[in-house]
Amino acid sequence: MIEARGIHVTLGDKVVLDGVDLTVRPGELVALVGPNGAGKSTLLGVLAGDVRPGTGAVHLAGRPLASYAAREAAQQRAVQLQQQGLAFGFRVHDVVAMGRSPWHRTPRSVADEEVVAAAMVRTDVERLAERTFPTLSGGEQARTSFARALAQETPVLLLDEPTAALDIRHQEAVLGVARFVAAEGCAVVVVLHDLSLAAAYADRICILAEGRVRAVGAPREVLTEDLLGEVYQHPVRVLDHDGTPVVVPVRAAQEARC
Repeated sequence: MIEARGIHVTLGDKVVLDGVDLTVRPGELVALVGPNGAGKSTLLGVLAGDVRPGTGAVHLAGRPLASYAAREAAQQRAVQLQQQGLAFGFRVHDVVAMGRSPWHRTPRSVADEEVVAAAMVRTDVERLAERTFPTLSGGEQARTSFARALAQETPVLLLDEPTAALDIRHQEAVLGVARFVAAEGCAVVVVLHDLSLAAAYADRICILAEGRVRAVGAPREVLTEDLLGEVYQHPVRVLDHDGTPVVVPVRAAQEARC
């Protein structure tokens, strides 16, 4: 389990997170949604230990996250960042294999090649194994980074907009894998902009706005027209598709026809 309590983050003179609480349990996928600047990526950075809050604390597996050494933390949580940050010409296979570094010289290292190969298959990058990372498209880089996070085999998986550069097929595939990993017992947190994707795959959705949590709950509980219209400052319609909410914006042409 990963738990954040009373998280307050200020960057310069801007309050980015203001008293945020969030708990993610093993076996569930929680989506962080909200408008630009709501604090989604900052909250994910706090959960990862990459952003230190001014006040509040994160507990990972019952211990303060700040008490973990770097390698020990890497054995507990894997992170896929929105910006990939690899400028050197590593092969895709090598990038995915980097996910195994926390397990170097441990009994789990004997499975490195098997785990790396499986992660590449699950993310549809095995055919790119010999390509160098900088030559990949944005979507291919995102899938490679997702494979690296999977190969790390941690009980907590933190994903920052993993579908942003992907086509529809790969969006569905990535979130399908994230959903499967959660079903295997992992605690998964994913930042998403697509509210309908969040509704389709998340057990719970955390809606952030101006650094505060506006609602946390099952998709059908929190994805309401009134709340989303207020948070995003744009009217929406929430439709039901086989029991799953689908969120669509109200467009000027539609309002004129009404």
